[in-house]
Amino acid sequence: VREHVTDLEDPPFDPENFDAGFVFPGRLMEGGVVDAFLDVPWVNDRAAVLRSRNKAGALATLADAGVPVPETVYVSNPADEDDVRAAFAAFDPPVVVKPNSTTRGVGVTKVHDADSLSGVTDYLELVHDYRATGDKSYLVQEFLPDAADYRVMVLDGEVVGAVQRTAPDGWKHNVHRGADAAGVALPEDLRALAVDAADALDVPFLGVDLLVSGDRAVVSETNARPTIDSEEKYDAGFYDRLAALVERTADR
Repeated sequence: VREHVTDLEDPPFDPENFDAGFVFPGRLMEGGVVDAFLDVPWVNDRAAVLRSRNKAGALATLADAGVPVPETVYVSNPADEDDVRAAFAAFDPPVVVKPNSTTRGVGVTKVHDADSLSGVTDYLELVHDYRATGDKSYLVQEFLPDAADYRVMVLDGEVVGAVQRTAPDGWKHNVHRGADAAGVALPEDLRALAVDAADALDVPFLGVDLLVSGDRAVVSETNARPTIDSEEKYDAGFYDRLAALVERTADR
């Protein structure tokens, strides 16, 4: 059901027809209304979505759990010019600048010098008008050259599939930005890394983004509202296992 105007005493669906929610809506205020109507358990509830969507919070949680992540500085906006330059000076350029809460690669930029970073932070003021985002903080992060980019799907503590994302004409590998995604069999160490990330964040169904540069692998981001792709990109029985997780959630 997609409604833009909702009578709070007369929902546009029958709440009795729902036993569980899959993933909490990305627009959290709308999700709160849906949650109030339904009063059902969720596979990925509001807290799980928030833990993943807050990039800085997720990276801090992962680092505390011993999961490798990129070197990152969190900048609480607004920050003065000296603070911005200090954040840049913590790295060997280039650096990656990314809004803390956007998705689909919105606002993510590679920066080669401190002057450019100042300009990018001005640009981010425009990005933060993006209607899905109210958080104005951002990350300054090390750039990993020639990194292989993987999205790993973890379901109930097990890897159920992975894709490698490639963008021949650029360094951003978001599928929503035109990158290609092809199913791939991951080695055991990368599978274990993705499972460790999902376990640390305590999210039952999680997309885990891995970057592998040389002999180093890190968790760059996570997504508690991952896109479910075509069947051939997952392990056998993926949809049955996903349905079983929803059923177990409904029985809670």
